[in-house]
Amino acid sequence: MSNLTKTPAPVGPPWMAGAKTAGRKPDVKREVNGFSTLAHIALFVWALATAGPLIWVVLSSFKTNTEIFLGQPFGLPGSFSFQTYVDAWNTAHVGRYFLNSVFVVAVSTAGTMLFGSMAAYVLARYRFWGNRFLYYLFVSGLAFPTFMALVPLFFILKSFGLINTFTGLILVYIAYSLPFTVFFLAAFFKTLPKEIEEAATVDGASHTRTFFQIMVPMARSGLISITIFNIVGQWNQYLLPVAIMQGAGADSKWVLTQGIANISTSAGYQAQWSTLFAALTLSILPMIIVYAIFQRQIQAGLTAGAVK
Repeated sequence: MSNLTKTPAPVGPPWMAGAKTAGRKPDVKREVNGFSTLAHIALFVWALATAGPLIWVVLSSFKTNTEIFLGQPFGLPGSFSFQTYVDAWNTAHVGRYFLNSVFVVAVSTAGTMLFGSMAAYVLARYRFWGNRFLYYLFVSGLAFPTFMALVPLFFILKSFGLINTFTGLILVYIAYSLPFTVFFLAAFFKTLPKEIEEAATVDGASHTRTFFQIMVPMARSGLISITIFNIVGQWNQYLLPVAIMQGAGADSKWVLTQGIANISTSAGYQAQWSTLFAALTLSILPMIIVYAIFQRQIQAGLTAGAVK
């Protein structure tokens, strides 16, 4: 009976046991869990650094100057009154600046998407002499700093009588946004199948009809993504409006970024900071709402162009 309880001797020479231990696979699951933990910590820090200032601006818009400077600047306001938003909209003329921005961005984004999508479609789907040259000409606009073009841009617009006009600002916004739009959509249009386009041509569809009725619906996710990028970029633009919207009576045509900067600089030591924070909140919230609504379309558009 005692022989049944003995531990069986290892099979093979003693060095085989050490070899088996040395050749054991690493604990991949533990490494993945450790990396996931570090990634979650980094994302939490990034989210806190991004959302923290936004939350502070929103809370400060409900406070008075005394609460902001002498009370608890990072605490909750004493009362949630929307009077500061009313003052910002009416007294500080933020409402007028807001509507100006909505008009300019809406028209310029529509023009950018129309001309940019047509140019990208032609450069991506048709082969002709100078195709690559035109494409790289558009792409080179991404490497050209905006501030270097301000002086010649000002004199060009002045010669056409477009200084201090919405038309001049809209045209500049379109030209400013076209390089990235063409670069992004040209790569996206290349991933679309050619069979459907060829079938439409066989059925007698013109190039214009093929583009608007077949290719545009197929590229909807990419178009939505680049549209949101253009809206955000043009909504936050400050340098170009300052260079174009100037002179007597220009303040009636200022966009929101100019109006908020004017509120901060013109009041001096008598600035109503709660009104300024309310104006900042009114400029931030539309972009957050737009991104929240079209978040899935933006992500789909960014990933669709990478998979053919």
